[in-house]
Amino acid sequence: MSPPWVSVDRAGLTPDRPGAGWSRRPRAGGARNGGSGRTRNHAWRSGLLNPARALAIAFGLAIAGGTVLLALPIATADGRGLGLIDAFFTATSATCVTGLTVINIGATLTTFGELVVLTLIQIGGLGVMTVTTIFAFALRRRISLRDSLTVGEALGESHLSAVGSLTRSVIEVTMAVEFAGALLLGLLFCRFYPPGTAFYYGLFHSVSAFCNAGFDLFGDSLVRFVTDVPVNLVMMTLIVLGGLGFIVMSEFLATRYGRMFSRRPRDREDADGVVEHTAAPAAARRFLPARLSLHTRVVVTTTVVLIGVGTLLVLAFEWSNPVTLGPLSPGHKVMAALFQAITPRTAGFNTIPTGGLLRPVLLILMVLMFIGAAPGSTGGGVKVTTFAVALASVRSALRRRDDVELGGRRLPPEVPAKAWVIIALAVVSILVVMTLLLATEKEPFLDVAFETFSAFGTVGLSTGLTPRLSTIGRVVLPVLMYAGRLGPLTLAVALARRKPGGADWRLPEERVVVG
Repeated sequence: MSPPWVSVDRAGLTPDRPGAGWSRRPRAGGARNGGSGRTRNHAWRSGLLNPARALAIAFGLAIAGGTVLLALPIATADGRGLGLIDAFFTATSATCVTGLTVINIGATLTTFGELVVLTLIQIGGLGVMTVTTIFAFALRRRISLRDSLTVGEALGESHLSAVGSLTRSVIEVTMAVEFAGALLLGLLFCRFYPPGTAFYYGLFHSVSAFCNAGFDLFGDSLVRFVTDVPVNLVMMTLIVLGGLGFIVMSEFLATRYGRMFSRRPRDREDADGVVEHTAAPAAARRFLPARLSLHTRVVVTTTVVLIGVGTLLVLAFEWSNPVTLGPLSPGHKVMAALFQAITPRTAGFNTIPTGGLLRPVLLILMVLMFIGAAPGSTGGGVKVTTFAVALASVRSALRRRDDVELGGRRLPPEVPAKAWVIIALAVVSILVVMTLLLATEKEPFLDVAFETFSAFGTVGLSTGLTPRLSTIGRVVLPVLMYAGRLGPLTLAVALARRKPGGADWRLPEERVVVG
């Protein structure tokens, strides 16, 4: 008798093993499911609406809707609406939580337009399918297997059984963090603005910071708050939390509030000396194990190292720069450098003029923007885990080891391969867009490169080039934002057409000299 996890559901999907992802197994004859017509329809749905493609389409629809709304006369202060290209650029930047913009959001848009941008930021930050799942839960509708796969793709969760509980955690964590941030920022902004304006600004910038969007209503990002310690601390906290990812935050919250402090089930020994492994209660199995997972440890460790190294490098190069850190006190220099090390990890806010940074620092920020945030977070880039796995594979190759080890664990062979595929696709995407921009924009190479890395990493930092982009540049750069938000591998899978069936043979093996 087959174990229960080998049973085939109505869609023909079976889990390979308990707790694993799902794989498709061929049916014999195709007589089931009501004949060949239904089978062909199912194959058509499977080919065109895989989770990656559904996610890509959902983001595209959100961008299209935002473009239409921002083009309405009520969206702009002059009553004419944004031009189609500018509306498309702004909607894409907001949905992909990038922050690059060709207009001054606070001066150009009305409250309606700003709320459209804020809504797109929230949808893009959480993931379109996550928002759809939220509404489905609210209406007490059952989430389909296909929707669960798509939401898991957006959140970085591979276990179907955890998607529902993880989505609820996303709702709870997002509402709590953004509300707390809005309240704190509103109180801090009351020192400079009337209460109504202050709390509206607090809400907008709290959502923008937690979703790592980088949109602001001040026109100069947060430069005016460079010496304001409370505002800096709140914004940095929101940015870091949004960049850690929902899986990491859920695991930490579960640990902190006692879900994991309950005693683990103990092994019992019967009279014959046989050890019986007792199963945990169903309620306990819904939560993560008491020990932090490898994913969480890698995300937190890599994040701390990148922020620490980035802070030291910014301090070293910019300490005496009269345009950036030079006029500040030592304490404020450290705070500003820390902020600049945090924000390239897909946030996009800045407290010192980005255009005034020295070239070595711009290069450092480009590296940080390329790496990005954590999987399942509101940020972009190739992700910190991809970077860590790539470094681990290089270390294993230099030591001539077959196994790639990270954090005291051996990684499956497909994980390093996937990491290098993501990096390769990211590099190719950046080079293609950079080449196009260099051909269409009469701007310095470093400015074009910085803007391109910022778009791919969905960061939003700019040396000032974005408002000067030509029409072609305003169309090309949003495409890179879109690819960066979805992830290069997800986009490639969404665009690829999978061939039916699989080969029962393998080609002969032969070595190629590399290096």
